[in-house]
Amino acid sequence: MKSEFTPPIGKISQISGKCISLIGNDIDTDRIIPARFLKCVSFDLLGKSVFEDDRKTLKGRHPFDLKENQDSSILIVNSNFGCGSSREHAPQALIRWGIRAIIGESFAEIFYSNCIAIGIPCFTLPKKSIQDIQKYNFNKKLFLEIDLKNSSAKSEDLNFNLEIKDSSKNMFLTGEWDATATLLKNSSLVERKFKDLPYIKFS
Repeated sequence: MKSEFTPPIGKISQISGKCISLIGNDIDTDRIIPARFLKCVSFDLLGKSVFEDDRKTLKGRHPFDLKENQDSSILIVNSNFGCGSSREHAPQALIRWGIRAIIGESFAEIFYSNCIAIGIPCFTLPKKSIQDIQKYNFNKKLFLEIDLKNSSAKSEDLNFNLEIKDSSKNMFLTGEWDATATLLKNSSLVERKFKDLPYIKFS
């Protein structure tokens, strides 16, 4: 796990990093971050508890515990990843562990939206392509370079055309996914609208 969390900001067009593969369909948000961690007052420490129960069960053999997977930033998953409850803690835990992008067969809709809101692009590929990547990744370290503009991913040996919703892609390329930055950038418009409201009075 990375020692210091640096949140993404602004436009996102390129992502590169080491891949970590997690095999299994229908991995829900309770497995990503168990319910007992929802009582936290901030997201800062969630990274160390990602997949907490699964990791305990596997006693050091979980992909997120393996030495060779540390400092990975691109997660490779199967179908319906992030299903279950709508807790925003799940993508928050993943990004604080170090994940910056996810490639999978499919994602639960709310999980997908929660990822976009914090700057984690989620891409899809056909089942066979995902399986090929995971098989390759378990036998050899895999570093991918993702180009959002061209919706592509490549390594020394592999090349893929990724799928991502056009609306999501445009949000990352323009920086509009970052609601806080967008709001601050348009603070003058907000202030002008505020002053135009008929029920706001200034002394």
